[in-house]
Amino acid sequence: MQDQENISEIKADHETIIENKELNFIEALIPVVLLMALLFYNIFFADGALLGDYSNQFILLIGGGIAAIVGLFNKVSLKRMYTEIWENIKSVFIPIMILFLVGALAGTWLVSGVIPAMVYYGLQVLSPEIFLPASVIIAAIISIATGSSWTTSATVGIALVGIGTALGINPGMIAGAVISGAYFGDKMSPLSDTTNLAPAMAGTDLFTHIKYMTITTVPTIIITLIVFAVISASITTTGSADISNLLSTIDTTFTITPWLFLVPVTVVALILLKTKPLIALCSGVILAAIFAFIFQGNILDGLADSKFSAIITSILTDTQITTDNEKLNDLFSAGGMQGMLWTIYLILCAMVFGGIMDGIGALARITSALLSVATSIFGLFASTVISCLGLNAIASDQYLAIVIPGKMFKKAYEDRGLAPENLSRTLEDSGTVTSVLIPWNTCGAYQSGVLGVGVGEYFLYAIFNWLSPFTTLLFAALNLKIRQLKTSK
Repeated sequence: MQDQENISEIKADHETIIENKELNFIEALIPVVLLMALLFYNIFFADGALLGDYSNQFILLIGGGIAAIVGLFNKVSLKRMYTEIWENIKSVFIPIMILFLVGALAGTWLVSGVIPAMVYYGLQVLSPEIFLPASVIIAAIISIATGSSWTTSATVGIALVGIGTALGINPGMIAGAVISGAYFGDKMSPLSDTTNLAPAMAGTDLFTHIKYMTITTVPTIIITLIVFAVISASITTTGSADISNLLSTIDTTFTITPWLFLVPVTVVALILLKTKPLIALCSGVILAAIFAFIFQGNILDGLADSKFSAIITSILTDTQITTDNEKLNDLFSAGGMQGMLWTIYLILCAMVFGGIMDGIGALARITSALLSVATSIFGLFASTVISCLGLNAIASDQYLAIVIPGKMFKKAYEDRGLAPENLSRTLEDSGTVTSVLIPWNTCGAYQSGVLGVGVGEYFLYAIFNWLSPFTTLLFAALNLKIRQLKTSK
């Protein structure tokens, strides 16, 4: 109990912010600086293989070990660190289960013909000239309806990447468009957990928060759509002959029928009916397996000794369906649950690092330091943005990137006479949407794993996500739509 007097806790719903009076700012930064240095070297100089295929995972564990040493020197018990690590890991149990099911979903949707059918019909409707802005809009609609960017990527996102790849569009562009639309919808949906969390932390109500967010969010998504429209107009089309060849190959390899769309429609319907994601995705796996037996018997016979074995293989491990078109061979492959392990290991290692950083009080110390230099209203907004961005990178979790700055900056906004929706909007503009831009953040790891496109490939094209913090800072700098607290006379 040696850390009891020096460490205090601020409870915020199910999150805990830990302050350590023994820890100074420089000490709090040591693990962060070393972590960033190792990650930078690994990505830019070692081609991501500094410590083998799991370099980023090992680097996060090394960062956690350094943070633990700093904590021990500042009277933080190992028990405290273990407790925070466990709390972090518990918080991602459901996302990890979802990742496993997404892997199973990708495998069964491939062998059942669902993904090929989406590509087949999508090639005939979505031309390269409108594909990217259409992807933004489609993803936005689904995300608003479901309140989940993760669900959007796991359903229409996978299909759009497949269709766009077959059209010859850069997968990074497609993933960036999907993510831009998905996170716009996630921000604006009253069903979203982060959209409910941000106003709760700031002290405002949900619909005031959503209405106030439109001031910065709508201009940002409009700019995003314009940019993608320009990019789409400049894309060289693959040509009708090439598309005809793709359609012919899909049609001869799979049994293509509109009945296959019952699988994704059922999943989306269950989510709209507020069915738990695990149940909805599991239903999608089971239904796809049944449809594989009904429609794709020849495919199953060619994959394993028995149809049942082929289904189990598609759920658990790699599945490759070979056609006479090389482009489709790359598209018609899936890793099953096994294909999600790299992403899951990354999330777990990130939770270890984030848990130790929180346990030793480093997250609170860094945020407090940012708050202390916010001497103007713009400085306050800028400090909030930097804090959210930093915590997305350090804590590897978008919820902590909302909760910790929300609790730390709430009083500062009140003291400056600013309405709480200023804070809640800034938390979303910089905390929610930028999480997907960090490769080792749970969101970045999830999206790159599900869509099969690395964060480095889609970063530039996730226009809505990296533009949002700049938009909120521009409004703050120009003092546009900065709502003041109502004072009672």
